[in-house]
Amino acid sequence: MAKSNNKNKPDNTIALNKKARHDFFIEDYYEAGLMLQGWEVKSLRAGRAQLTESYVLIRNGEAWLFGAHITPLNTASTHISPDPTRTRKLLLHRRELDSLIGAVERKGYTLVALSMFWHHGLAKLNIGLAKGKKQHDKRDTERDRDWKREKQRLLKKG
Repeated sequence: MAKSNNKNKPDNTIALNKKARHDFFIEDYYEAGLMLQGWEVKSLRAGRAQLTESYVLIRNGEAWLFGAHITPLNTASTHISPDPTRTRKLLLHRRELDSLIGAVERKGYTLVALSMFWHHGLAKLNIGLAKGKKQHDKRDTERDRDWKREKQRLLKKG
């Protein structure tokens, strides 16, 4: 029996927020569902999503995604007017929401959208419970990353 290759496995990632890991220390991760309209799902399937300026706010005990940009397809229906940056409701369990509310309001954490992906045909969003980095922290992270890269080069040469 032949081994299965992971190279043929499709990538389920729709969009990444690489800037979030540079600007924040990510303490904890949550997976949330998204309430989307039909044209948004079609645009996500075409890969037209951007999370770079997006963040999550909690209002009235519900989580909302702000600033995510989903570009509508030019073949969208004429009877709707698509808004690419509308606020989208996030679907989380009550226990998760309660813990997020406590962390954000009492401990001063921020909720950041990290990545959007498909899970069994549904659009999901990875949320990070994060603390902001100072400028010197960003420089330290960059220095450590460069050192690890250089160390790998040295070990590879032998």
